[in-house]
Amino acid sequence: MTGLESLVEKFAQNTAAQTDGILRGDARAGNKHAERALAAFMSLRERGDVGRNALAALFSHARMDVRVTAAAFLLRHKTVEATAILEDAARGQGLAALGAQQTLRNWQNGSWALDLA
Repeated sequence: MTGLESLVEKFAQNTAAQTDGILRGDARAGNKHAERALAAFMSLRERGDVGRNALAALFSHARMDVRVTAAAFLLRHKTVEATAILEDAARGQGLAALGAQQTLRNWQNGSWALDLA
């Protein structure tokens, strides 16, 4: 596994673990995993488009929450693909759908602020 693949896997694992923690009512665990997922993203972002393109592999991940989170972080870089994932998820139910709805709302009203560098 390459360094990029390892970072993408850490992002996916921690995103899934964050959701699982939230669903268990364990905010502390959820926050811990959110910080780890963000750290993996920041490391990928430091690699520029190569890192962002590596993260886009999660657009086909088995878990909707992982797809939605990757799409949210890549909206500026891969707008068409990310928007399609978010719109699809927003039609569903649960945390991923809620996250997708909020991300799309923030994107459309100009308050979205991920991946600023």
